[in-house]
Amino acid sequence: MRQRTGRSLTAIVGGLSTLGLAAVLSGCGLTQGSGHTTLTLVAADYGDSAANSSTKYWDTLVEAYEKKHPDVTVDVTVSSWNDIDAKVKSMVDAGKAPDMAQIGSYADYAAADQLYRADDLLSVTTQADFVQQLAAAGKVRGVQYGLPFASSTRLLFYNKTLFTEAGITPPTTWAQLAEDAAKLKAEGVKYPYALPLGPEEAQAETLQWLLSGGGAYAQTAGGYSIDSTENVATFDWLKNKLVGKGLTGPVAPGSLNRADAFAAFADGQVGMLNGHPSLMKMAQKTGVKFGMVPMPGVDGPSKVAMGVADWMTAFRKNGHAEEIGRFLDFVYDEENVLRFSREYDLLPVTVSASQIMSTDAQDADLRPFLEELPLAELYPVGRTSWAQVSAAVKKRIGKAVSPSADPSEVLSDLQATATTAESAGRE
Repeated sequence: MRQRTGRSLTAIVGGLSTLGLAAVLSGCGLTQGSGHTTLTLVAADYGDSAANSSTKYWDTLVEAYEKKHPDVTVDVTVSSWNDIDAKVKSMVDAGKAPDMAQIGSYADYAAADQLYRADDLLSVTTQADFVQQLAAAGKVRGVQYGLPFASSTRLLFYNKTLFTEAGITPPTTWAQLAEDAAKLKAEGVKYPYALPLGPEEAQAETLQWLLSGGGAYAQTAGGYSIDSTENVATFDWLKNKLVGKGLTGPVAPGSLNRADAFAAFADGQVGMLNGHPSLMKMAQKTGVKFGMVPMPGVDGPSKVAMGVADWMTAFRKNGHAEEIGRFLDFVYDEENVLRFSREYDLLPVTVSASQIMSTDAQDADLRPFLEELPLAELYPVGRTSWAQVSAAVKKRIGKAVSPSADPSEVLSDLQATATTAESAGRE
């Protein structure tokens, strides 16, 4: 086990690119002549246009690294989050694993002994700089394989103009949220509360509501608790008090994706919705005046926020532990972490960068999200079953609030899927 002294480590968000995939497939782990190594990285695109594509971020970072390390070439392909997990899986299944990949879940690869451990790669200084909560979420059976690259939390966004016109104030409880939504509807607001339970990112909206209702996906170390009393009560309330009263807009929640809900908010059509930091920039571009408050709970603001992290992984297939470790120490250098976080309105996953952003004036907009991080609960990504469970939630949770559905039956069905997946992962 190699442990060097070095710099610091931060968060990664996952994504893979169609562009240049052929080059990755044909060039994984190439050694060009004596002493020269080519590392391959499949990275996610965090930009919302060509102007701020992640390709530009990686081009600049790689150019700087290669100047200092002329014996290493880093070949990066960037792609949409919609494709990355499936593409990396196809590469791995074909025996063409990249050296590094940013993906949404890592535990299944770790369980199959396909990933390097963090302490196989990173300096002690880099590992120690991770935000502890995020580092812990990157562990499988007590060993860290997932390296957080970027993180975010969620707050309730509200349209200040629409709230003023309706004569309402930001809610702190579910009952107040429903009352506000009813008044917004009476004012002709298209989406009083936007509830995106469509297949794009339903697992996020779901977890936000479960936590605010005192539940979670997995409340114990022993297994999932999707059909818990608290979770059933939460979805009963959503179905009867919001969706059933026509307070979630013209698109059925099971058909409304997060991206469409965000776009509608930026277009001034949404009164309230849960959002992450990138929604600020979208709203600012269109001139929407907005505010942000903690997610309401049953009796007051939710005591637990939802957190999300994306993961950098390093595959053992091609070797190159030494070269990968040196490159990742550079990636997680404080300056690089800050540049990435500020470019894409994401939260850093290192203590050093978090401390700077918590006091620097230029990061004031992100401070409310940073304040939520210590109280945040992440997806159970350390479970080998999570990828399968997440896919099931994305596909089926929207049915729980449909007119003819019984939320308890939908949640029980998801619980059965989760239990089966968890059992299979232990075999």
